[in-house]
Amino acid sequence: MASQRARVALIVGGSSSEHGVSCLTAANVLRAIDAERFEVIGVGITKSGRWVQLATDDIAALKVQDGQLPELSEEYPNAVWLSGGEHVQIADRNGDGLVNVRDVDVAFALLHGPFGEDGTIQGMFEMLGLRYVGAGVATSALGMDKQMTKQILASAGLPIGPFVAITPAEWARDPSSSLDAVASLGFPVFVKPARGGSSIGISRVDSMEGMQAAIELAQLHDPKVIVEQGLVDSREIECGVLGGLDDEGPQASKVAEIVMHTENKFYDFESKYLPGEQVSLVVPAELDADLVEQVREVAVAAFTATGCEGMARVDTFITREGRVVINEINTMPGFTEHSMFPLVWDASGVRYPELISRLVELALQRPLGLR
Repeated sequence: MASQRARVALIVGGSSSEHGVSCLTAANVLRAIDAERFEVIGVGITKSGRWVQLATDDIAALKVQDGQLPELSEEYPNAVWLSGGEHVQIADRNGDGLVNVRDVDVAFALLHGPFGEDGTIQGMFEMLGLRYVGAGVATSALGMDKQMTKQILASAGLPIGPFVAITPAEWARDPSSSLDAVASLGFPVFVKPARGGSSIGISRVDSMEGMQAAIELAQLHDPKVIVEQGLVDSREIECGVLGGLDDEGPQASKVAEIVMHTENKFYDFESKYLPGEQVSLVVPAELDADLVEQVREVAVAAFTATGCEGMARVDTFITREGRVVINEINTMPGFTEHSMFPLVWDASGVRYPELISRLVELALQRPLGLR
């Protein structure tokens, strides 16, 4: 790549409920990416699932307006991926022909939720023979599934909190047994789509009275639901992990704390992406040095245990007894101006443009095929 800029396809949108979050992420990445090193190729997935090519000006214009998240237009022509030649390419369809054919060196899928960070699009990249930023197929799929993630972390001897998973078959066959299992966790609990993100469809439940409604809300986003024990009076601490270049080991960032200012409120979708005065992100977190190191060590151990590549954000709790407990791992963390991942790395001395360059470089170093 010494003689030309690497051609990076920023992939934005998607058919999940987190389409708008992806749009915000892409606009932020576009503003920060090093244009002297990378040529950006805009690629979108509309809410209906159509692939389209986007001008960089179209991506730059994606922003919150009147409290509403942006959405890709359905008016773009259909785009298709091409492989088998010297380069992977993307092109627009024009009747029976192809126009606007462009070579792509690496894909940066800024997609959140199902069909974006769950291994599906990563599998497509593998079949195309296209290098891409972030975790591989299996890790992406497992990281998206909160039940599977917890089981892998537990099998590696890492600390997790009590939880109950409810499959659609179990809920249809015997909901009372599922509710009994949930009651054994104690209250409060958090009810979540098992394979969702950005805190969409999540409820805090303080008694059995609201449990069925919370489960049914989560099921609108994923038929499988996970219910986690609420760790009362715990502190929510997050840490970023980056893969190492040139076979170096993964590195942990400084840690940050999410502080809610509303009683019984949790870090939900609005707090993350449409924040007002209800939440503070304290970077770096005000913690004893030994607790900071415990969080960083656990974050790297979780990154390694799940087979992550490129990046991850590891979310933990510090209980009132001082224990570090892993909440979840996010293999495609947000990159908006309010997102924790770029904030913790900025506090660690890795500025936003450098962070993006590092991720693309990691992807370009990755061999194709099995590894």
